[in-house]
Amino acid sequence: MQQLHAYWRMEYIQAPRYPARMKRPFTELPALGDDRAALIVHRARHAYLVMNRFPYNPGHLLAVPFREVNELEALTPAEAAGLMAEIIFAKRLLTAALSPDGFNVGFNLGSAAGGSIPHLHAHVVPRWNGDTNFMPVIGQTRTLPQSLDATWERLAAVARELRAGGRPAPQRRASPARRKK
Repeated sequence: MQQLHAYWRMEYIQAPRYPARMKRPFTELPALGDDRAALIVHRARHAYLVMNRFPYNPGHLLAVPFREVNELEALTPAEAAGLMAEIIFAKRLLTAALSPDGFNVGFNLGSAAGGSIPHLHAHVVPRWNGDTNFMPVIGQTRTLPQSLDATWERLAAVARELRAGGRPAPQRRASPARRKK
């Protein structure tokens, strides 16, 4: 049997979800004044994009309205439109930055549905052909090939280029033959 050595994971596993002083992270993160520390990659008028600190895949983003609401019905029409615009921007951003083969987009509404923070937010998860393997199924472990900091750097740079109307350089991908190994 071969061993999987991922020593860097212990720091990740033991890290607090958010600074201990934060009681409402999705309201407090934008107020920190440091988007890198908060992992915020884009801000719009009614919503923002933040990287998930415990991602399912690299680039897993959350689209979050600035105003704290718990239900979709509580959004104003402008907030609903702004949130949808951030979801669409997240898809464009991830496509330009990471070249995924597909996406999972959705909401976990209520604790029974897996919602761990009662502030409404949408998950935008990039997916690649063959990215589901035995680790999450048997080992209940996710393997992430890139650190949150490195992913933030790439996403923030591409978000700036997209906002400026530029066309970011595409992410280099392994050939299909190599990805299958």
